[in-house]
Amino acid sequence: MDYLSALVPPVVMAVFFIGVIRVIVKTQGGANKAKEDAAVDAALAHAEGVRQAPARTDG
Repeated sequence: MDYLSALVPPVVMAVFFIGVIRVIVKTQGGANKAKEDAAVDAALAHAEGVRQAPARTDG
């Protein structure tokens, strides 16, 4: 019976991991892909704009 108790946690973790991967793969693309891509592009453009903005010096 010890072998069964030793195998249960890895099997449970493997099943959970496979489920997470399936959810990730299923949620890629679909109807919201364009909206998600636009949001990411806007965030990256904003971050790039902030990074390239000249530093202000109040003197």
